[in-house]
Formats: sequence, C-alpha cells, structure tokens
Amino acid sequence: MAKQKKLESAGNKLHVKKEDTVMVITGKDKGKKGRIIAAYPRQNRVLVEGVNMVKKHARPSQQNPQGGIITQEAPIHVSNVMLVDPKSGQPTRVGYKVLDNGKKVRVAKKSGEIID
Repeated sequence: MAKQKKLESAGNKLHVKKEDTVMVITGKDKGKKGRIIAAYPRQNRVLVEGVNMVKKHARPSQQNPQGGIITQEAPIHVSNVMLVDPKSGQPTRVGYKVLDNGKKVRVAKKSGEIID
C-alpha cells in the first residue's frame, strides 16, 4: 500500500497575518481588497473581509432567531492573496529583514517599506 500524503503540516509560516490588508490576485474575486479576519496556517488559508462570500442555511438559534439563509466569508488559499504595500497601495511580495536590534520584520519588496 502506498504512503498517503499528509495534508496538514505542523508549522506553516504565512506571508500575511491577521489585520493585514490584502488584494486577491486570482479567482472570482480577483482585484478585491480586504482585511484579513483570521488566518489558518495549518490549512494554508485566510479569511478575508468581503471576499469569497458563500450562502449558508442556518437553523434558528440564539444569535439568529429567524434562521434562513445567511451570507458569510469562506476561507481562501493564501497563495491567492498578496499583501498591499502601505506606501503605494499596490500588491507586493513580502521579504524579511533582520534589524540592528536583532528583530526580524516583514518588508514590502516594491517600496522597501517596513510592514511590522
């Protein structure tokens, strides 16, 4: 029997994190900008505000006494988003740099601006 490929790895590092502003670079929501609500590094996915909206059937509950169909965001793959450069507002790749005090920070490749 062949070995099964492990879908989830223990410690994936994402190039974006919660509260970052990102742009979707591919898919049905291409070109949309939004803020990251949640990051799921084990699945390599992020939840972006206003992107990849899906309809979900909900039973009546305390939060939603009416029930019915609700619209909410679904996670998208992290490779489909790019960080928005704080200087120019354009999507940019992310680099890493170690400062003089030994702190590692993220850097926007387009402008050289420090993100963290």
